[in-house]
Amino acid sequence: MMSANNPSLESTIKHLKEVRLQLLHLHKALLDSERNVYEQLHGRIASKGEFLRLVVEDDWFSWLRSISQLIVEIDENLSAKEPINLNTATELLQTVQKLLQPTEEGTPLQMRYHDAIQRDVDIAFMHAQIYSSLTHKNQ
Repeated sequence: MMSANNPSLESTIKHLKEVRLQLLHLHKALLDSERNVYEQLHGRIASKGEFLRLVVEDDWFSWLRSISQLIVEIDENLSAKEPINLNTATELLQTVQKLLQPTEEGTPLQMRYHDAIQRDVDIAFMHAQIYSSLTHKNQ
């Protein structure tokens, strides 16, 4: 349980929860965008089950797994029996910021994320929102 005596911890946890929600929306948009590109190249994906299998197993979607894993890590920390501490919450926010660095040359995640931002204005907007939230967290 959060302590009323530690507003810094409370505000950081609140911020982490807000960023988590933004990250979930971004992740879904990225999945949808990648599905569209995949289907343009490989044909229609037959079912939700087939899509889930591709997301989990196919190299095409492998760059999104780091984002999926980070969301799970945030969820695990927020729901753990032991209350999350300030250092862990801050580290998770920093990890989100480090992970979401779109570049034309870099890791597969960075390059594919850059491509998604370039082709989809909604993803670009979501990225800007998360980036703004992460860089202006001490408002």
